[in-house]
Amino acid sequence: MPQPPWNHRFIAFACLAFVLLSTCALWLPRVVLASKNFVRPEAHPAKTYPAHDDHPDDKLTIAADPYDGSEKAKIFSIKFEEHGFLPVFFIVTNDGEQPVSIANMEVTLITRNRSKLTPVSPADLYRRLANPQAQTRPSPIPIPRRTVKGAITEKQRDEIENSQFAAKAVEPHTTQSGFLFFDVGGISEPLAAANLDITGVADAKGRELMYFEIPMNKYLNAPSNR
Repeated sequence: MPQPPWNHRFIAFACLAFVLLSTCALWLPRVVLASKNFVRPEAHPAKTYPAHDDHPDDKLTIAADPYDGSEKAKIFSIKFEEHGFLPVFFIVTNDGEQPVSIANMEVTLITRNRSKLTPVSPADLYRRLANPQAQTRPSPIPIPRRTVKGAITEKQRDEIENSQFAAKAVEPHTTQSGFLFFDVGGISEPLAAANLDITGVADAKGRELMYFEIPMNKYLNAPSNR
């Protein structure tokens, strides 16, 4: 006995719905996983951050925004504070008409007790995450260090790589940003009365600009941090 036409349409619709639901089921875990990947904060002009140094003549501003609070640090899946690291969001804004080179830039966090801390490398971050007792501060005696491989998760490795400040130049009317990580383990209140010194910034002709100095008390004393 032939089936009514509507019956065929119902069967076809049911098959199509099954295919669509199956496809969604396969892709949904990937979408959820992707949504948990690290997303770098949107950078605003450096002048808008409390802790910044503006060079009007060079039309260049550099800012530092520490991620020292638990709320701000939620953007990371890695609990850097527990491993003795301080993430600092570093922002460079070029309002001039010529590019600025930061390929030879050096950044130093000078604490109130005159300790000089330089950003640690991704390899040092991997090492500390794999071994909490690992030393990441510069040693007076050069000791070869073996890169730790396979000791951290792929997600942690991607988060570290994607968060890094890696720019070598800042084009006219643009802003470059990313994170620098400082080993502050064992240092009480590392930002109090500290300065962030930046040297090695050069103009388009290769002329080194005057150094930048960012007092971190500007950040600590900002109304939003009180």
